[in-house]
Amino acid sequence: MTIHWLVVAPRSAVPEGDVIGVQVEGHEIALYDVDGEIYATANICTHGNARLCDGFVEGHEVECPLHQAKFDVRSGHATCGPASERLRTYNVRIEDDQVLVGLEQQINATAPA
Repeated sequence: MTIHWLVVAPRSAVPEGDVIGVQVEGHEIALYDVDGEIYATANICTHGNARLCDGFVEGHEVECPLHQAKFDVRSGHATCGPASERLRTYNVRIEDDQVLVGLEQQINATAPA
């Protein structure tokens, strides 16, 4: 498994204390700025088919706009029902004022014949 880093947004596009949604290589990703740190999770709630970028951020939690489930954006863990399944999280780094998200890719090695 290797990590493929992709630029997903300018750093300035993620407002402090808020969330935005981006789509990259078929992944819907939510980006959060919490206390100056950028976090990334799947953008779709694990309970209902709602976009978390339409939700509300308070501290390190995002609240789903559909049924008010809450998730910790640092770990993806559900912190309030009705959701019980955690969100996928992504590695994040900042380079040249750009937000990069790491997508894991399977490397298929073939054995010599």
